[in-house]
Amino acid sequence: MSRHVQRTTARTARMLTCVAVAVPALLVAGCSSSDSGKDGSGSPHKSTGAAKPAPVKYKDLPDACKTLSSKTVKDLAPKTTDAGGKRIGTGDTSDSGSCLWSGLDKYDYRQLTVSLKRFDTDPSRGTGDKLAGAYLSQQSGDVTDEKGVKDVKRSPVGGIGDEAKSISYEVKKKSGGKKKSEKFTSERIVARSANAVVTVDYEGAGFENGKKPKSGELKEKAEKAAKEAVAALK
Repeated sequence: MSRHVQRTTARTARMLTCVAVAVPALLVAGCSSSDSGKDGSGSPHKSTGAAKPAPVKYKDLPDACKTLSSKTVKDLAPKTTDAGGKRIGTGDTSDSGSCLWSGLDKYDYRQLTVSLKRFDTDPSRGTGDKLAGAYLSQQSGDVTDEKGVKDVKRSPVGGIGDEAKSISYEVKKKSGGKKKSEKFTSERIVARSANAVVTVDYEGAGFENGKKPKSGELKEKAEKAAKEAVAALK
């Protein structure tokens, strides 16, 4: 073999060696670039952006005084002097609202209140539905804080919203500026539908010679009002 051929062969061998070394380096660099969006395990990095609040079903509330039909109002608060109800609070339906009806039929007194409350999702506290559920539990226990309350009975109620509870009790209190305390039979139905809670408070008394209403009667009518009020949520 001539010296010229030997030199050419040697140069060719050195060039092939350099290429063999360079190609793996490029492949490594290429792999590093394509994996830049993954962690050491090869999985994509999690986004560091703040999570969006979970959407809620109800973004507004109806007027509490318009949640019940006139027929229902007449049934639960006979001889009421204000069939349209007495609005309680600011009337801002973006957050909450309440309405009161009362009636005196001879010696039979009835008072009905419908209260609405909605919740938005709070990233630090939970979803609107979860917060509404916590409020339902709170409303179920509040009646025991009232002075003179006795014979408290709690039970779940089916067929109203996503969940509902009944609280039946008796309480002595003064009414209409009278010095004598009257015995009231009271019923509270608290129902949750998604991120909104409906609370129906219904109570009655028999003034003078009137008879105190039975708990079962009030409970049945309060459940009817609660179901109607939940259906009014849009």
